[in-house]
Amino acid sequence: MSRFLIVGPPGAGKGTQAARISEAFDIPTISTGDMFRSNIAQGTVLGQQVKAILDAGDYVPDSLTNALVQGRLLEADAANGFLLDGYPRTTDQVRYLDELLASNGHTLDAVVQLVADQDEIVRRLRKRALEQGRADDSEEAIRHRQEVYRSETEPLVDAYRARGLLIEVDGLGEIDDVTVRIFAALAERGFGDAVTAESGTR
Repeated sequence: MSRFLIVGPPGAGKGTQAARISEAFDIPTISTGDMFRSNIAQGTVLGQQVKAILDAGDYVPDSLTNALVQGRLLEADAANGFLLDGYPRTTDQVRYLDELLASNGHTLDAVVQLVADQDEIVRRLRKRALEQGRADDSEEAIRHRQEVYRSETEPLVDAYRARGLLIEVDGLGEIDDVTVRIFAALAERGFGDAVTAESGTR
């Protein structure tokens, strides 16, 4: 069983790397962003609330996020492990997740942090915004999300570092290079069988 979390500032490439980790370890990626976007696309009441919050560059309240994650972790495909992407993002969410996992006798196994320079992330996201016509990715909104990330999320990174769970990986460069760094770091922590198999397919 592998219960992982991947963290990093918005635009650091968490989604791409999460998909590769998920495939290598045969565990589902549980992305709060995907769940939020699904609700927005369906026009649900929750989706409308989330859209207004995200358009302002802020995070969705813990109560809404926790409820979504709890329901997802109870699904059958998450019974033997999972990779969380985008959750938890605050110390309150960390406490909620700890209690939720502990209630089933589980804990997180490792936390992968993608480290990336803020100016480079802004450049990446502005380029994507221009290519995709994403109104929510103005430079002001992007930088605001970076500030929110630093103020609310970095304390949880420190908490996981103190537990010895944090694995810091350089998130800049070619996508494949970042993947190799992640798998190598996981292998060093003893999560090597799936990594070795995955590396042999690339």
